[in-house]
Amino acid sequence: MHAEITIRRAEPEDYAAVQAIYAMPRAQAGTLQLPFPSLDLWRQRMQAVDPNAHLLLACAGDEVVGQLGLHVSANPRRRHVGELGMGVRDDWQGKGVGSALLAAAIDLADRWLQLRRLELQVYADNAAGIALYTRHGFVEEGRHRDFAYRDGAFVDALGLARIRPG
Repeated sequence: MHAEITIRRAEPEDYAAVQAIYAMPRAQAGTLQLPFPSLDLWRQRMQAVDPNAHLLLACAGDEVVGQLGLHVSANPRRRHVGELGMGVRDDWQGKGVGSALLAAAIDLADRWLQLRRLELQVYADNAAGIALYTRHGFVEEGRHRDFAYRDGAFVDALGLARIRPG
């Protein structure tokens, strides 16, 4: 039995826990992160104050098990758009962490940030990720061929988006 998953805002001192997520092979393979993430890089990222970035953490007890970034567009003509990126610790994948993070981000976007559109890219071979996003109302808008270089080969990604209902 696993501890209940709670969501909270990331703080600058969480940098080591976030770095540990992206140091794991499966979490890394599903993102644009490079192997061997630097603690100092994550320290800098977590200390940077960006009013358009909302960084959320999923916690099981005191353990950080997932991270999501919701980045609101700074362009005045796209202020209604947020872009999502997420990583879940390898040993917590498939246990509701991504769903909890995504639900919290959607609530924040819909009820507090006045965002109309949420968008993301997901690797075309990430069936679990695609299923998660689809369950939360995202639809495929297109395929990005040779989107990223991963593990010695180019891989495609799908562009998915969710338009706020109503």
